[in-house]
Formats: sequence, C-alpha cells, structure tokens
Amino acid sequence: MAEDEYCEVHQEPLCLFCDEDQITLCNKCFQSPEHHLHLVYGIQEAAEKSRKLFQEILTALREKLEVARSILADEQERMKMIQEEEQNLKEIIESEYGLRFRLLTEENELSLLRLQGCKFDLNLRKAKQNQQIRFSTELEKSQEALQALLLLLKHYTVYINQYEKSQNGHITLDPETAHPCLVLSKNLKSVRLRNIQQDVPGKPWKCDFSATVCAAESFSSGKHYWEVNVAMASRWQLGICSVTDRKGNRMEASGNKVLLMGSMMGTDYTSWVFPPLKKIYLGKQMHRVGVFLDYEYGQLSFYDVTESSLIYHFSHLTFQGNIKPVFALCTSSGDLNSDSLTV
Repeated sequence: MAEDEYCEVHQEPLCLFCDEDQITLCNKCFQSPEHHLHLVYGIQEAAEKSRKLFQEILTALREKLEVARSILADEQERMKMIQEEEQNLKEIIESEYGLRFRLLTEENELSLLRLQGCKFDLNLRKAKQNQQIRFSTELEKSQEALQALLLLLKHYTVYINQYEKSQNGHITLDPETAHPCLVLSKNLKSVRLRNIQQDVPGKPWKCDFSATVCAAESFSSGKHYWEVNVAMASRWQLGICSVTDRKGNRMEASGNKVLLMGSMMGTDYTSWVFPPLKKIYLGKQMHRVGVFLDYEYGQLSFYDVTESSLIYHFSHLTFQGNIKPVFALCTSSGDLNSDSLTV
C-alpha cells in the first residue's frame, strides 16, 4: 500500500469515505467525535457511486449536444439549398436576357430596338437587385438562426467541459422590488401569489395583471445564464429589465423590458415574446426555461430546458447601464391561485 494511502495521524489504511465532509478516513478517524455520527462508505463503494452519478450526467449532456449539432447541420443544409436556388435563378435570368436580346436585334427599327433594349436592361437590373435583396434577407434570417443554434451548442459544450466547476448563474430575488401581491421564499429562490394581499400602511396597492419582482443581481457586461421553473404557474412572465428609483415603499421595474410570456387557459397553452408583442407557437406547456444573456453582443435567448430546444432569440438589442432579471406572476383582480416561480 502506498505511503499516501495511510492516515497521517494514525498511520492506518484510509479505507473509508465520509460523505458529509467529502474526505477519506481510517477506522480510528471514523471513531473520533468529529466523524462517528457521519454517513460513511467504504472507499470502493463511494468511488463507484461517484462514477455512476458522473457518467449519468455526462451521458445526458452529450445527448443534448448531439441534438443541437443535428439542428445546426439541418440549417447549414438549408442555407446550401438557398444558395443553389439563387445560382439557378441567375442562370435562368441570363438565358432569358440573351434570348430577348437576340430577338430585339432582328427588329427593323434601330431606335425602337435601342429603346426596348435599354428599358429591358433597366428592368432586368431591378429584377436582379430585388431578387438579391430577397435572397440576402433570407440568408440573414438563416444566419441569425444559425447564430442562435451556435449559442445553444456553446451552452451545452460549456456544461460538459466545466461540469465539475458548477458555474450556473446564481440568481436570488430582491424583496425590495417585490410587488405587494407576491410572497418570496426564505431562501429568495421562489415567488408565489398571495391570496390575501399584505397591508402596506398608507399604500392601498391593488393586484395588477402582472405582479413583478426583480433579481438582486444586476449585469452591466459579460455572458450570463439562469433557469426558471415555470411548471407551477399558469400565467407568467420572465426576462430582463432596467430598474428605476424607489416608488413609494418599493423599487419599480421600468418599462424597458424584454420578456417571454406563457399562459394556460384550460388545456390551451399560448406563449408570447415582447417587444414587439408577438405570439409564438410551441405546441405544449413549458416546465423549465433557460435564459442566456450576452450583454456586449446585445443578445437574449430563451430555451426549453426539458426539450433541449430554442424557444426564441433576440438579437441587436441595445443595453445601457445595469439590467436585472425580472419575473412576474399574472392574475386578474379578485382571482385566487397558488401560482409560483422558482429560480
């Protein structure tokens, strides 16, 4: 047995693993007051449990990575088809132009021939320009979709390469910004609607359609990612916003927001993004939403974590100063419900 596999204190083999302190022990260490009440495994058993857990997580992440790569390959194939179609159209136009020119040269009146030729050439140039504009617009849309997929691919690659570092964004809720209709959990990770509104002296608040709370954290640079459990909410909003000064006894989120919204009416589930307000079709309810912010590049993306798919991607946004994650639960006046969000 190697020298470093013996306890430095008792000079006995390190044959146990303390699950609570995450260290190896000898039999005498285990009998000490510090460890005798802790959960302890044999070295081999502890190693096997850790290997199995890591392998399960790694396998799941690799599967998600493969899905993202497949989507990326499909988009690249689509771009290739668009480029081929553009080339075919150019060849058709050139062929048509040659035929028309030959017909015009057979006309008896040279002046009419020149006039028609100039007019045709002008129309042809305009047609080419319009066609190029349409194809450029289509290519730009495809590039934006590819960029969003690359962000998704990068996100899952970071998960695999930096798994042990556990670098998911740590987001907590700020009680100072919470609407009086909201109740925050003690660990500031969950928010729910209260059925009976808290009394605020001198401030007869009424529940709006949207009761918001901001995160305690704010961002003015860099890339950030956080996830929100929306499974327990029937009407909700989440995204980013800037924050104004205090209004009354609480902080107010300004109107400068970028949001994803979801609403369940019976079995009908609908989603929107803002701005501008736009309905998107997902087909089924979301349970966990991932939010990726790139401050410098002005990008905000929403992901369905459960389905490993992109929900919507905002680009070319302009950020000024600090921005905060924002969360909202929605209710009509008089409604009673137990909707909640968890960060």
